[in-house]
Amino acid sequence: MVNRPYTVGLIIPTGIGASVGGYAGDALPVARALSQVCDRLITHPNVLNGAQLYWPIANALYVEGYALDQFAAGQWGLQPVHQNRIGLLLDAAIEPELRWRHLQVADAARATLGLDLTDYVVTDQPLGVELRTAPSGATWGTIQAPDSLLRAAHRLIHDVKADAIAVIARFPDDPGTEALENYRHGQGVDPLAGAEAVISHLVVRQFQVPCAHAPALEPLPLDPTLSPKSAAEEIGYTFLPCVLAGLSRAPQFIDRSQGDRSIVGSASATTVWRDQLDAFIVPETACGGSATLHLSQSRTRIITIRENSTRMQAGPRDLGITTISVQSYLEAIGVIAAHRAGISPAALGPSILPLQESRSALQPS
Repeated sequence: MVNRPYTVGLIIPTGIGASVGGYAGDALPVARALSQVCDRLITHPNVLNGAQLYWPIANALYVEGYALDQFAAGQWGLQPVHQNRIGLLLDAAIEPELRWRHLQVADAARATLGLDLTDYVVTDQPLGVELRTAPSGATWGTIQAPDSLLRAAHRLIHDVKADAIAVIARFPDDPGTEALENYRHGQGVDPLAGAEAVISHLVVRQFQVPCAHAPALEPLPLDPTLSPKSAAEEIGYTFLPCVLAGLSRAPQFIDRSQGDRSIVGSASATTVWRDQLDAFIVPETACGGSATLHLSQSRTRIITIRENSTRMQAGPRDLGITTISVQSYLEAIGVIAAHRAGISPAALGPSILPLQESRSALQPS
């Protein structure tokens, strides 16, 4: 008997101070381990991006957050590809030397990784990124010129035929601030993450193509007490390498409502849809996201991780969501392995309670 592929979703929302996945690629070990107990792993840039560092996971699908929400809602399917042509979108606010640093990284990715990049496009005005912090401590942000971002993305898609877009926006330099220092020492919330999500969401929502973002910043002063969880962002001039590697094989999106008229083509036997998602893993205090709420109405098993604390207070009980609560990602891997094998996790414990008669059965009149 041939079973269908076992598919797992792994979500760690960005900018909420997750103790695992809230830093520079520190959730990559989780993704690598999970990929060994499933056939397909669907996850997002916040999990797989490690600035200069990345790890090729053959069975992982690199999906931007807005697209993941649409997938979880059953609106979009994920179409695996062999290769994408990546368009580079540069903020006009980036200084000449910093721009050259990023272009040289892109050329290095072409020469050493064999990636396919189009000609780059510079926005017709500075994007004007602004950073914000919510009362909860989560980060978010805005851009002053979203229309300029979308015009540049349109040029990449329609004029130079990019399949995916890597955005590099100039972010404010704020060395020495308390938020940044806490983050560098593994204790705070990523101050950039929320604004990065806004940028990629805009492009994906408008054009339905894979997109990820890398901030352009001046290098920070050396800090000998840096946390290992933040160190990947300190080893070069750019965060671009992981974005290019991820986008190179990011799945394209199939819009169910458009059918064969979808701008990225029609569905095929290899398209992945929501009803093929067997399990979905999320921090226990971060269940209020769109993807989790949509999947709570499906047959997907939701597994929540207690020890991955966040700044959120959106637990499954508060939201009326049924989940399998586990302490750690190691325990979640065991639950996935058992489920894939068709074994009830209860059977792996020291005792099994006897069956009880259901009290919900209708009584004869």
